[in-house]
Amino acid sequence: MDVTSWLSAILVGAGCLAMGFFVGAEKPYRKFIPKNKAAETAALVDGKKKGQAKPPLEIEKLAEIIEDFKMVLVVRNDLKMGKGKIAAQCSHATLGLYKKILHRAPKALSRWEMCGQVKVVVKIESEDDMLELQARAKSLAIPTHIVIDAGRTQIAPNSRTVMAVLGPADMVDDVTGGLKLL
Repeated sequence: MDVTSWLSAILVGAGCLAMGFFVGAEKPYRKFIPKNKAAETAALVDGKKKGQAKPPLEIEKLAEIIEDFKMVLVVRNDLKMGKGKIAAQCSHATLGLYKKILHRAPKALSRWEMCGQVKVVVKIESEDDMLELQARAKSLAIPTHIVIDAGRTQIAPNSRTVMAVLGPADMVDDVTGGLKLL
């Protein structure tokens, strides 16, 4: 093969790759799963098959009309965790909330991702205060996830360390707006 044939093959391949990327970005991977398989996949929770899939979360409806979504990570300051421990716990909280709402509010996750996956980290002074915030978020139908540490390193077992909250920015601010940045 001569140089022009190689160049043509490379350009066609790059074009196909780019087209596949843009088509995939428009429609998530789920379009390639047959409908009955998608419903079966949605029914899986924590690796166990449940009788029925859970209903969509309330923020799923809001994602259609509100554009600005964010996640706030609320870190307990009274535990005196090190920087690395805080980073790990925030990662656990982010992933835990993401997995919790992946199948129940995919439009909300897409909206958050389109907003740049905004994450803000704030501090709170006690477990009781964190639980009050969770109750406030629940009353507004905003999903949360609290990390419970195994206690293998710096803190006592079963300590609630970080709470993640995701939803429309204004509603999340109603829950966490009074807290200071970490």
